[in-house]
Amino acid sequence: MATNTSRDAAKKAAQSGTMTPKQIWIVLIGLMSGMFLAALDQSVVGAAMRTIADDLGGLSLQAWATTAYLITSTVSTPIYGKLGDIFGRRPLFIVGIVIFIIGSATAGFATSMFELAAFRALQGLGAGGLFSLALTIVADIVPPKERAKYQGMFLAVFGTSSVLGPVIGGAFAGAGEFLFIDGWRWIFLMNLPIGAVSLFMVITFLHVPHTPQPQKIDWWGATTIVLAVVPILLVAEQGREWGWGSPLSIAMYVTGVFGIVSFIMIEKRMGSAALIPLSLFKNATFARTQVLGFIMGIGMFGGMIVLPLIIQVVYGASPTQAGLLMLPMVAGMMTATIVSGRVMSATGKYRIFFNTGTAVLFFGYLYMLLMMNASTPIWVISIGMILIGLGLGQLMQTTMVASQNSVAGKDIGVATSSVTFFRQMGGTLGVAVFMSILFGTVGEKISGAFTRADVTQGLASATSDPSVLNDPANQAILGILQSGPAAGDQITLDSSFMIGADERLTLPFRIGFVESSLTVFFVAIFFVAAAFVVSWFIKEIPLREKSASQEAADAAGMSH
Repeated sequence: MATNTSRDAAKKAAQSGTMTPKQIWIVLIGLMSGMFLAALDQSVVGAAMRTIADDLGGLSLQAWATTAYLITSTVSTPIYGKLGDIFGRRPLFIVGIVIFIIGSATAGFATSMFELAAFRALQGLGAGGLFSLALTIVADIVPPKERAKYQGMFLAVFGTSSVLGPVIGGAFAGAGEFLFIDGWRWIFLMNLPIGAVSLFMVITFLHVPHTPQPQKIDWWGATTIVLAVVPILLVAEQGREWGWGSPLSIAMYVTGVFGIVSFIMIEKRMGSAALIPLSLFKNATFARTQVLGFIMGIGMFGGMIVLPLIIQVVYGASPTQAGLLMLPMVAGMMTATIVSGRVMSATGKYRIFFNTGTAVLFFGYLYMLLMMNASTPIWVISIGMILIGLGLGQLMQTTMVASQNSVAGKDIGVATSSVTFFRQMGGTLGVAVFMSILFGTVGEKISGAFTRADVTQGLASATSDPSVLNDPANQAILGILQSGPAAGDQITLDSSFMIGADERLTLPFRIGFVESSLTVFFVAIFFVAAAFVVSWFIKEIPLREKSASQEAADAAGMSH
């Protein structure tokens, strides 16, 4: 009975476009649980992938399980945004949750790596809707001036779940069996109850008024964006393995460029019915915010991808421990998103956070460049993580609020999905660039470390120590060291030979890996500097006082 009363109240509030804080929070819990799942599944598989691949007998195919999810979630994001504007957000979000749940259930019972990759692709198809529509629905029910406060919570959830992914994935992978099911399968099966709760709350309490927009569906735009994005994402993810100049990579480049040109031509022809209407980019605030988001996507992954590897390779942490040691960055992100959101809501000002966010992120990377070496204590690195988190936390929600506030209510869905899409594309390219730099230079850096006096002295001391020679933990690295400086290439294949080994033996590898990581930070800092410059050219548009639903209700003469 109480549920029915709450449901009726939610429907009445939706009709007028005004919801109470309690009604908003009930809806937000359902939306956040959906976003939590989508963000978690971006990173949860990585820590468990070796266990999964060993069980399914497909180690050489492991990358496709991650790539498939990334491709479908990225490509579907702008499609959900446009369809949500046409048909309404609620039914599309429900569809996204259902697809994600089905993808999770099937992935949990996959019997081969091919099946897992296919089911992960299905998961990603649902996740694209959860990413873009959750924040769009917030824009529907909350005015821009109040929105930052709520969206900050969403983005804190996004950041937290992304970092907790390796912790949860590693824990399940190492759990053996649970309820007669392999531990790693619960990485996917745990999504079912959480997804069910999210689905129930959205169906019961989410009622967003929608005025049908009779317009053609941009099928050709959807087709060409797939043609543009998929080859680029494929070469970004697989380029190191294929070779950046291989015939297959070149074919991907050509196909991607053809897709981009075709997409732009079609979108220009479709006008307001376009998947991403090009007219939106005539708005300088919207256009520059997308540029900033794209650059930020590249820059942010310099830290988010390399730091967990540093913690594992240099400090000898397990994937689970690495996830926990990344919590300072999470704390920084959560603090910045919540504080900046409240300041935006109180003052109506947001451009300052573009400036301060990029500046703090810049100093975070600069701190790493100045302070990090092979012997730096982990707590010193944690300070740099906090700075990077504080910078990212200010930027992620500010780009969203600025983009949504710069367009009419009818284009909120497209604007929101555009932010997510461009940030995701930037992030993917960032991962490709930075991982190529890291693994392309690490062998040479390690070889160079073998010439250092402290390294040669340490190796001589260790290899003449009987206790070191007889320790089983040192046998793998001792065998690798017999190849001399050429041993540096081994770390690009497998770093497990360093686990538990004598620090004198691991020193050249740790030095080389840190130096390669610093090269990544050095490149990342230039992207962040570019974002800082762009941030000063974004014009601040006063935050609107009404939500998109309220504006729609007023226009229809329904508001009381």
